[in-house]
Amino acid sequence: MPPRLYYITDRTHFPGDESTRRHHLLAKIREAASAHLDFIQLREKDLPTRDLEELAREALKIIRETQLRTENRELRTKLLINSRTDIALATGANGIHLPANDLSPTDIRRICQRTSGADTPVRLTITQSCHWPEEVAEAARNQADLALFAPVFEKKDHPGSTPAGLEALRRACQHNIPVLALGGLTLDNAAACLAAGAAGLAAIRLFQDHDISAMARHLRSL
Repeated sequence: MPPRLYYITDRTHFPGDESTRRHHLLAKIREAASAHLDFIQLREKDLPTRDLEELAREALKIIRETQLRTENRELRTKLLINSRTDIALATGANGIHLPANDLSPTDIRRICQRTSGADTPVRLTITQSCHWPEEVAEAARNQADLALFAPVFEKKDHPGSTPAGLEALRRACQHNIPVLALGGLTLDNAAACLAAGAAGLAAIRLFQDHDISAMARHLRSL
Protein backbone atom coordinates (compact mmCIF):
# COMPACT_ATOMS: atom_id res chain seq x y z
CA MET A 1 0.00 0.00 0.00
CA PRO A 2 1.50 3.38 -0.95
CA PRO A 3 2.15 5.84 1.88
CA ARG A 4 -0.51 8.34 2.78
CA LEU A 5 0.54 11.85 1.86
CA TYR A 6 -0.52 14.85 3.92
CA TYR A 7 0.14 18.46 2.88
CA ILE A 8 0.04 21.11 5.63
CA THR A 9 -0.46 24.62 4.27
CA ASP A 10 1.35 27.79 5.28
CA ARG A 11 0.72 30.75 3.01
CA THR A 12 3.16 32.92 5.03
CA HIS A 13 6.04 31.07 3.31
CA PHE A 14 5.02 32.60 -0.01
CA PRO A 15 6.34 36.03 -1.08
CA GLY A 16 4.16 39.04 -1.70
CA ASP A 17 1.17 40.69 -0.08
CA GLU A 18 -1.81 38.85 1.40
CA SER A 19 -3.67 38.63 -1.92
CA THR A 20 -0.62 37.20 -3.69
CA ARG A 21 0.04 34.68 -0.94
CA ARG A 22 -3.57 33.54 -1.03
CA HIS A 23 -3.33 33.10 -4.80
CA HIS A 24 -0.19 30.98 -4.43
CA LEU A 25 -1.76 28.89 -1.71
CA LEU A 26 -4.89 28.09 -3.69
CA ALA A 27 -2.72 27.14 -6.66
CA LYS A 28 -0.81 24.72 -4.41
CA ILE A 29 -4.06 23.27 -3.13
CA ARG A 30 -5.16 22.65 -6.72
CA GLU A 31 -1.79 21.05 -7.41
CA ALA A 32 -2.10 18.81 -4.34
CA ALA A 33 -5.62 17.72 -5.29
CA SER A 34 -4.54 17.02 -8.87
CA ALA A 35 -1.73 14.82 -7.49
CA HIS A 36 -4.34 12.99 -5.36
CA LEU A 37 -2.67 13.67 -2.04
CA ASP A 38 -4.69 11.98 0.67
CA PHE A 39 -5.03 15.02 2.92
CA ILE A 40 -4.64 18.78 2.88
CA GLN A 41 -4.60 20.44 6.29
CA LEU A 42 -5.58 24.11 6.12
CA ARG A 43 -3.32 25.52 8.84
CA GLU A 44 -3.67 29.28 8.44
CA LYS A 45 -3.89 29.92 12.18
CA ASP A 46 -3.48 33.70 11.99
CA LEU A 47 -6.54 34.32 9.82
CA PRO A 48 -9.73 35.78 11.33
CA THR A 49 -12.71 33.44 11.38
CA ARG A 50 -14.47 34.98 8.38
CA ASP A 51 -11.33 34.92 6.22
CA LEU A 52 -10.49 31.35 7.21
CA GLU A 53 -14.01 30.18 6.42
CA GLU A 54 -13.90 31.89 3.03
CA LEU A 55 -10.52 30.31 2.28
CA ALA A 56 -11.82 26.87 3.32
CA ARG A 57 -14.80 27.21 0.97
CA GLU A 58 -12.53 28.19 -1.92
CA ALA A 59 -10.22 25.28 -1.18
CA LEU A 60 -13.13 22.82 -1.08
CA LYS A 61 -14.44 24.15 -4.39
CA ILE A 62 -11.03 23.63 -6.00
CA ILE A 63 -10.71 20.11 -4.61
CA ARG A 64 -14.19 19.11 -5.76
CA GLU A 65 -13.66 20.55 -9.24
CA THR A 66 -10.42 18.61 -9.52
CA GLN A 67 -12.04 15.39 -8.37
CA LEU A 68 -14.84 15.72 -10.90
CA ARG A 69 -12.21 15.33 -13.62
CA THR A 70 -10.84 12.16 -12.00
CA GLU A 71 -12.20 8.86 -13.29
CA ASN A 72 -11.05 6.88 -10.25
CA ARG A 73 -13.40 7.93 -7.44
CA GLU A 74 -11.16 6.25 -4.86
CA LEU A 75 -8.61 9.02 -5.39
CA ARG A 76 -10.15 11.58 -3.11
CA THR A 77 -8.30 14.36 -1.32
CA LYS A 78 -9.72 15.28 2.08
CA LEU A 79 -9.60 18.83 3.39
CA LEU A 80 -8.97 19.13 7.12
CA ILE A 81 -9.23 22.36 9.11
CA ASN A 82 -6.64 23.00 11.80
CA SER A 83 -8.32 23.13 15.24
CA ARG A 84 -11.54 24.88 14.11
CA THR A 85 -14.37 22.36 14.37
CA ASP A 86 -16.91 25.13 13.83
CA ILE A 87 -15.43 26.03 10.44
CA ALA A 88 -15.09 22.39 9.42
CA LEU A 89 -18.79 21.84 10.13
CA ALA A 90 -19.91 25.14 8.57
CA THR A 91 -18.06 24.58 5.30
CA GLY A 92 -18.56 20.83 4.93
CA ALA A 93 -14.85 20.09 5.19
CA ASN A 94 -13.87 16.44 5.54
CA GLY A 95 -12.27 16.70 8.94
CA ILE A 96 -10.22 18.47 11.54
CA HIS A 97 -6.67 18.38 12.82
CA LEU A 98 -6.19 18.65 16.57
CA PRO A 99 -2.96 20.23 17.82
CA ALA A 100 -1.48 19.02 21.10
CA ASN A 101 -3.45 20.15 24.17
CA ASP A 102 -6.57 20.79 22.10
CA LEU A 103 -9.91 19.05 22.57
CA SER A 104 -9.81 15.27 22.37
CA PRO A 105 -11.22 13.31 19.41
CA THR A 106 -13.93 12.05 21.77
CA ASP A 107 -14.96 15.65 22.49
CA ILE A 108 -15.12 16.40 18.76
CA ARG A 109 -17.34 13.38 18.11
CA ARG A 110 -19.74 14.61 20.81
CA ILE A 111 -19.82 18.09 19.29
CA CYS A 112 -20.61 16.60 15.87
CA GLN A 113 -23.40 14.49 17.31
CA ARG A 114 -24.99 17.45 19.09
CA THR A 115 -24.67 19.64 16.00
CA SER A 116 -26.02 17.22 13.43
CA GLY A 117 -28.44 15.12 15.49
CA ALA A 118 -28.56 11.38 16.06
CA ASP A 119 -30.35 10.63 12.78
CA THR A 120 -27.75 12.25 10.52
CA PRO A 121 -24.43 12.26 12.38
CA VAL A 122 -21.50 14.06 10.78
CA ARG A 123 -18.40 11.86 10.54
CA LEU A 124 -15.31 14.03 10.51
CA THR A 125 -11.88 12.57 9.89
CA ILE A 126 -9.78 13.49 12.92
CA THR A 127 -6.00 13.70 12.94
CA GLN A 128 -4.03 14.55 16.07
CA SER A 129 -0.57 15.94 16.79
CA CYS A 130 1.58 13.70 18.99
CA HIS A 131 5.12 14.25 20.26
CA TRP A 132 5.65 11.09 22.31
CA PRO A 133 4.73 7.44 21.71
CA GLU A 134 2.48 7.62 24.78
CA GLU A 135 0.48 10.40 23.15
CA VAL A 136 -0.04 8.20 20.11
CA ALA A 137 -1.44 5.48 22.37
CA GLU A 138 -3.83 8.04 23.87
CA ALA A 139 -4.90 9.24 20.42
CA ALA A 140 -5.73 5.64 19.52
CA ARG A 141 -7.77 5.19 22.72
CA ASN A 142 -9.67 8.40 21.94
CA GLN A 143 -10.51 7.14 18.43
CA ALA A 144 -8.51 9.58 16.34
CA ASP A 145 -8.20 8.41 12.74
CA LEU A 146 -4.52 9.34 12.31
CA ALA A 147 -1.65 10.47 14.49
CA LEU A 148 0.91 12.99 13.23
CA PHE A 149 4.14 12.23 15.07
CA ALA A 150 6.58 15.15 15.22
CA PRO A 151 9.22 16.29 14.98
CA VAL A 152 10.99 13.19 13.74
CA PHE A 153 13.99 15.21 12.48
CA GLU A 154 15.28 18.69 13.21
CA LYS A 155 13.39 21.33 11.25
CA LYS A 156 15.17 24.01 9.23
CA ASP A 157 12.98 26.80 10.60
CA HIS A 158 13.46 25.59 14.20
CA PRO A 159 17.19 24.88 14.50
CA GLY A 160 18.21 23.53 17.88
CA SER A 161 14.86 21.85 18.51
CA THR A 162 15.14 18.32 19.84
CA PRO A 163 13.88 15.77 17.29
CA ALA A 164 12.17 12.61 18.49
CA GLY A 165 14.17 10.42 16.11
CA LEU A 166 13.45 7.23 14.24
CA GLU A 167 13.46 4.96 17.28
CA ALA A 168 10.70 6.99 18.93
CA LEU A 169 8.79 6.94 15.64
CA ARG A 170 9.20 3.16 15.53
CA ARG A 171 7.73 2.83 19.04
CA ALA A 172 4.89 5.22 18.17
CA CYS A 173 3.96 3.04 15.20
CA GLN A 174 3.34 0.05 17.46
CA HIS A 175 -0.03 1.39 18.55
CA ASN A 176 -3.36 0.63 16.92
CA ILE A 177 -3.57 3.76 14.78
CA PRO A 178 -1.91 4.85 11.51
CA VAL A 179 1.01 7.19 12.24
CA LEU A 180 2.30 9.81 9.81
CA ALA A 181 5.85 11.10 10.21
CA LEU A 182 6.20 14.88 10.38
CA GLY A 183 9.05 17.31 10.94
CA GLY A 184 12.24 17.84 8.98
CA LEU A 185 11.29 15.39 6.25
CA THR A 186 13.40 15.34 3.07
CA LEU A 187 13.75 13.08 0.07
CA ASP A 188 16.77 11.57 1.79
CA ASN A 189 15.07 10.56 5.05
CA ALA A 190 11.48 9.86 4.00
CA ALA A 191 12.16 6.20 3.23
CA ALA A 192 13.63 5.68 6.71
CA CYS A 193 10.35 6.89 8.25
CA LEU A 194 8.37 4.37 6.23
CA ALA A 195 10.82 1.63 7.16
CA ALA A 196 10.25 2.51 10.82
CA GLY A 197 6.56 1.76 10.37
CA ALA A 198 5.01 5.10 9.43
CA ALA A 199 1.84 4.78 7.38
CA GLY A 200 2.60 8.01 5.59
CA LEU A 201 4.35 11.35 5.47
CA ALA A 202 3.15 14.82 6.46
CA ALA A 203 4.93 18.04 5.61
CA ILE A 204 4.74 21.71 4.75
CA ARG A 205 7.88 22.50 2.78
CA LEU A 206 8.39 19.06 1.25
CA PHE A 207 5.20 19.66 -0.74
CA GLN A 208 4.83 23.43 -0.79
CA ASP A 209 8.37 24.18 -2.00
CA HIS A 210 8.39 21.58 -4.79
CA ASP A 211 6.35 20.30 -7.70
CA ILE A 212 3.75 18.29 -5.79
CA SER A 213 2.99 15.81 -8.58
CA ALA A 214 6.66 14.89 -8.96
CA MET A 215 7.09 14.71 -5.19
CA ALA A 216 4.04 12.48 -4.79
CA ARG A 217 5.23 10.08 -7.48
CA HIS A 218 8.62 9.78 -5.82
CA LEU A 219 7.26 9.26 -2.32
CA ARG A 220 4.72 6.69 -3.46
CA SER A 221 7.51 4.70 -5.09
CA LEU A 222 9.47 4.31 -1.85
